[in-house]
Parts: sequence; C-alpha cells; structure tokens
Amino acid sequence: KTLVEIYRMDLLIGERYGIKSAVRAEKRRLQENLEMQRLELLSEAERKRIHDDHAFNAHAITAEGVSSKELRTDDPLIFPGSSNADGPLKGNDNSTQIIAQNNNNNSKNGHPCHSGLMGVPDVHSSDSDERKLDANCKQKRRRSKEAREEGEDRPREHPFIVTEPGELARGKKNGLDYLFDLYEQCGKFLSDVQRIARERGEKCPTKVTNQVFRHAKHTGAVYINKPKMRHYVHCYALHCLDSEQSNELRRMFKERGENVGA
Repeated sequence: KTLVEIYRMDLLIGERYGIKSAVRAEKRRLQENLEMQRLELLSEAERKRIHDDHAFNAHAITAEGVSSKELRTDDPLIFPGSSNADGPLKGNDNSTQIIAQNNNNNSKNGHPCHSGLMGVPDVHSSDSDERKLDANCKQKRRRSKEAREEGEDRPREHPFIVTEPGELARGKKNGLDYLFDLYEQCGKFLSDVQRIARERGEKCPTKVTNQVFRHAKHTGAVYINKPKMRHYVHCYALHCLDSEQSNELRRMFKERGENVGA
C-alpha cells in the first residue's frame, strides 16, 4: 500500500505486478520478527526472576543459622543449575531414569524445566507457554483485523480462466463461456424481478441490483453473487459490444497465460 501511494500507481497495475502482495509479505515478516524478539525478552525475564527466587531462598536459609559451607552446592533444591546424575535425590533407579527421561523430553519439545525438583512439573514454564499462546492468538486476531480495515483480504484464486470460444476448462476451473452464461442468467433473474414488481405495483429495477441477487439466491442459484459478477463484468460487456474483438483478446490472453481479472 505504501509503494502504491508513493509511486501513485494504479491499483490494477499494482495487483498485476504483485506489489501489494510483496508489501503484505514484508509487513508480515517484520511483525513476526518483532513478536519473536518480544517472546525472547519475556523468556529471559522469566529465567532471571526464577534465578533471583532461588538466590533469595538460599540467602534466607543462610540467615537462619546455616553456614554457607554446610550448604551442599549440588543440592538441586537450592542450586538447580548444579544438579547432576549422582545428586542427593536417591531412590529407585527406575524412577530416577523415568524422571530424567521426562525432563529430557520436555527440553527437546521446547519446554525447559526450570524447577529444581526433577519430578515436579514446572509451573512457571506452563504459565510462560500459556502467555505465548495468548500472544500468538492476539497477534493473529490483530493481523486479520488490520487486513480487514485496510481492505487487504487474502488473495483468492480466480475461478475463471481464459478459454477460446467453445473450449471447455479443465479441472475445477470454469471457462468464459460459462461466465457469459451466468450473466445471461442474471438477465433472466432481472426480468423475473421486474415482472414481480409490476404485479405488486412496486418500483421496477432497471439493472442488476442487490434485489436481483437476493432473488437468485432464493431460487437456488447461490453460485451467482455480486463480487463475482462485478469483477468480471468488463469481459461480458466487451463480449456483447464486439464479439470478434472479444474472441481475439481471448486468444491473446490464453497465449500469454494471463487470467481474466487482468
């Protein structure tokens, strides 16, 4: 959007050369980098807080009369960073192996166990994970809201491809002959709405309006909608005004591989 405003480029030209898509991708990348930096800062602050808590506990025990020499530096309850496999937590070998294996699995899954007790689940880690999930959800909602406000919806594939007169489209795509048939159906629905309005003595529409689209949906033609009909109306207009020029353009666009939206 910024590039389009700076260079005053037409909206269709910007879409054709992918400028808006590139701007959206760059904006998304910058937002993701900022979010990653914010999460890293939160994680660092959490680790520092846990370290300060353990240091405070050790200082409190020392102040109660226990000398620092009597404190075992390999005690994971006080110094979690210096615990080893031969630490003071004696017990069954099987249970010790299971607890160590669970801690290893947690560290591999990206959930480091900051607590000194090997078997006790880390409350701070779960809180941090919940905050990360909430932050990601809020970011997604904010991104979708900004996209709706700026009018930059997710780019959709054009359901119609350029085909020559009488040619059938392949796969799930539809050709231009089918598109022109939809406009002819719109004309029939307009005639029906005009007839109903005359019978009721109401104002008669002279063109395809929302009333016509509602009537088409009510009769079961849900495949006819206003965005689609407005997006491709220039194709049908040229087909009605000059069919020979329209057919020539269809052949040229097919050779270039361009879609109908251009």
